[in-house]
Amino acid sequence: MKILFIGARLFDDIALYTKKQGITTILTESNPKSPNLKLADTHYLVSRGMGGPQEIALKEDVDAVVPLMGVDGPLKEVAQMKEDLEGNHGLPVVASSVEAASISTDKIKTKEFFLNNNIRTPKFSKINNLKTFKANLKMFEENLKGKTPLVFKHAQGQGGSGIKIVSNKIDIQKYFDEFKEGMAEEFVCGTEISVEVLRWKKRSVPLVPIDKGKTTLEGIHPLDKIKKAPLRIDGIGNHQNNYKIREIADKIANLLEIEGTADIDLIFHKETGQNYVIEINVRPSGTRYITNASSNINTLQQLVDMASGSWKASKVKKKMTEYSALEIPVGDYDTTRNNFKFRDFSGDNGWIIHGPEHFQRITIRGLNESEAFKTAKNLKIDYNGH
Repeated sequence: MKILFIGARLFDDIALYTKKQGITTILTESNPKSPNLKLADTHYLVSRGMGGPQEIALKEDVDAVVPLMGVDGPLKEVAQMKEDLEGNHGLPVVASSVEAASISTDKIKTKEFFLNNNIRTPKFSKINNLKTFKANLKMFEENLKGKTPLVFKHAQGQGGSGIKIVSNKIDIQKYFDEFKEGMAEEFVCGTEISVEVLRWKKRSVPLVPIDKGKTTLEGIHPLDKIKKAPLRIDGIGNHQNNYKIREIADKIANLLEIEGTADIDLIFHKETGQNYVIEINVRPSGTRYITNASSNINTLQQLVDMASGSWKASKVKKKMTEYSALEIPVGDYDTTRNNFKFRDFSGDNGWIIHGPEHFQRITIRGLNESEAFKTAKNLKIDYNGH
């Protein structure tokens, strides 16, 4: 079995796994300074875009292609490559279709998809300029009275880029001084949630809902907060709500016919007891480590299984467990464990460290939340400020 992987940045998460599976790995990358190039059996430096990887896939006569893209930018081009390689060469590509990529990478199209399929989402309006926003003042009348702020977003963008929380007309004017168009969305005060879902050959498995912390008026990114799993909110039926969230993720995955892995972002509003779906990301998620710690499912390894033909939804469900897990931003942590040799969890209690210099995070597994925090204390991690 020979598999082509596109993108070296995430390859360290699966380097040992592919070796254990006896898979020959070919890696393409556009950045010659990537630290993971030598982890593959063979690597090629190519120009940006999918032309180079597609050429290498055919030249090397690989059995499958696994794009390891952690950003939205290339997803539509990846999908177009998938369409060509699968349709004209019978070569499976573990990625989502052109339609799924087009919808998920455009916030307006995502919102329209939610509305067309009766999926609850915060009310919104497309805004091309200040004039078109003013035309929708009635929709946001309560927000402009200061009762609830608004979130202004770019139609394309991720990682918090181009997002502004506004609560008055001065804030709105400042947004349009900087940006010319986007989307206005009602701010929902609640708990940010992510749930990853795997889907291949029309079979899907939603994984564990991840608590990414409270929404904030400062727009603090989830990377700067403690994450917890599984989701537990005081005063509600967590088992039932987690089941509902997994149902929502499963519905979206099947409606979009997602292939590979995707991440569904939601906000739970405790006062109404409702889940509001915010985004869909048809790519590896930033929550993959805490998902692994909590559920025992490594989503990138699952992509390898899909490519090799060994993936079965029933096997994933059987393997799933329920641990407690924490993910804590540490900035820099003095250890030699931040590399591919220490990417797998083992046993009932354990931890891994990941992320680039100055932005490192530690993900901890425990039999329960108390045990997980005990490990954090033993590691001398200061998490009180998060």
